[in-house]
Amino acid sequence: MGISTYLADLRRHVGTGLLLHPGVSALVRDDGGRLLLERRSDSGQWSLPGGAIDPGEAPAQALVREVHEETGLVVRPVRLVGVVGPQLIVYPHGDRLEVTTSVFACDVVGGELVALDGESLELRFVDVEHLPVSTFLAPYRFEALLTGSSGAWFAWDEAWLPAGSATEPAQPRGA
Repeated sequence: MGISTYLADLRRHVGTGLLLHPGVSALVRDDGGRLLLERRSDSGQWSLPGGAIDPGEAPAQALVREVHEETGLVVRPVRLVGVVGPQLIVYPHGDRLEVTTSVFACDVVGGELVALDGESLELRFVDVEHLPVSTFLAPYRFEALLTGSSGAWFAWDEAWLPAGSATEPAQPRGA
């Protein structure tokens, strides 16, 4: 499908200027543990299946829609595994988008692996140890996302705390 009606309407007002936008990505694995990737038609680069959340959509709802459009598969999100971002994307025609992406582990519940909407040039399951180099995959910390041993992963840097803030967890008063 490409750009949503909502985003196209925004672009009429801001041109190629920077827009902040929520997104979703799917971790879909085959029986061998390989990860499903799509080669995007807009850049030729590899990414996880997913896309933008449209107004009125829940993140998991957008994920089901996007994955089906791009891969032909029907997925059921089973767990939020991370929040990735911000990721700046500059499209060849100049549009700039900064995306914060909710990443879900998914089970395949139906469909057939085939690109339906023209956004995917190729679909392939890849060993996690052999992921291709791609701007779209770079921000993902796959070890954390795939193991999920410490809950959902999110980007964190101690430098984000205000100067002079304690970096140790606060102790309850009276302790």
